[in-house]
Amino acid sequence: MNRIFLKEKEEDRILLGHPWIFDNEIGRVQGDCSDGAIVDVLTKSGHFLGRGVINTKSKIRVRIFTRQKDEQIDTAFFVSRFRNALAMRVPFYTSNDSFRLLFAEADLVPGLIVDRFATVDGKVYLSVQFLTLGVDRFKDEIVRALNEVVAPDGIFERSDVHVRGLEGLAESKGYLGPHFDPRITISENGIRLHVDLENGQKTGYFLDQKDNRRIVGVLSKGLSVLDTFTHTGAFALNAWKGGAREVVSVDISEDAVRAVNENIALNGASEIVSSRTADVFDLLKEYEKEGRTFGLIILDPPAFTKSAKMIDKAYGGYKEINLRAMRLLEKGGYLVSCSCSHFFDADHFYRMLQNAALDAHRTVQVLEKRGPGPDHPALVGYPESDYLKCAVMRVW
Repeated sequence: MNRIFLKEKEEDRILLGHPWIFDNEIGRVQGDCSDGAIVDVLTKSGHFLGRGVINTKSKIRVRIFTRQKDEQIDTAFFVSRFRNALAMRVPFYTSNDSFRLLFAEADLVPGLIVDRFATVDGKVYLSVQFLTLGVDRFKDEIVRALNEVVAPDGIFERSDVHVRGLEGLAESKGYLGPHFDPRITISENGIRLHVDLENGQKTGYFLDQKDNRRIVGVLSKGLSVLDTFTHTGAFALNAWKGGAREVVSVDISEDAVRAVNENIALNGASEIVSSRTADVFDLLKEYEKEGRTFGLIILDPPAFTKSAKMIDKAYGGYKEINLRAMRLLEKGGYLVSCSCSHFFDADHFYRMLQNAALDAHRTVQVLEKRGPGPDHPALVGYPESDYLKCAVMRVW
């Protein structure tokens, strides 16, 4: 049998629920243990901790799939995992909703992302990412299991991400089964949105902010709204749907702004919502010089850091945009500020907001500390899954 024995006292983090075994935690191996092999992970004394897949090309040497000694990793395993994940989401979503069906380690299938998109014409498509060798070697079994559990109208693979290189894998992209038009239209919070499963960011669309966008709609009635780092214009259109009197939607990407304009037209929102191609940092400075103000500002930037080493630099970027946004808000205006970097954790995030408020000379009330929806669960013992922070604030 293929077995990995940890060094002395390296099991504590694993016992608390973390599913990764790093290369420097391994004391000895038994068996072939070639890349892609299923291995049992044991303490130095031989206590069974879990079963996973080994990859010697990755610093994360083993990712644990199961902690049950009698559970095998095969098609039936993935069918069970997918059924459990779907059942957990059923109380929160209808068949007409789009949601994340499987969130990798947090749903006990390390390295696998599955987003379920329900179109306005009643079809269901899956966008899938195989991020690690552990799931890539089971691609056929996973596709069979998805077809059995979900029976989608089509599956598109979006494994065109650089993290596969860390696993010794080439990027991959394309249809997993019958071809279909990857440009689809979904409905979210009563708003229609174009989604490009083939070329959109990540899996085609960010589903994790759905509930936070709905809150923006609740707050927006009668207000002038600025939506920065807009990507598809979803926050902006939720503000429009909520009765905003004016919405400015901003992104530095011309491709993103073209997508925003398509979504504005799709919803007939052009009288209220306008778009701008601009660097958000520069635009906030420009608006401050002009003396322009807003009743609500949304800050939903991309992750400013993807490593623990860059936290200090990221802190400066987050603080600058939040400070400038606070200065642009009318007295009693709302700020919805987000960070999607798990390295920039909640302690850093809320400390940054406190210091931004101090330097902006504004009084800030945090009304809600939010995160993603229930389709993006956080696994206890695995802090990497607790990534999205969304603060809803009133600024005086």
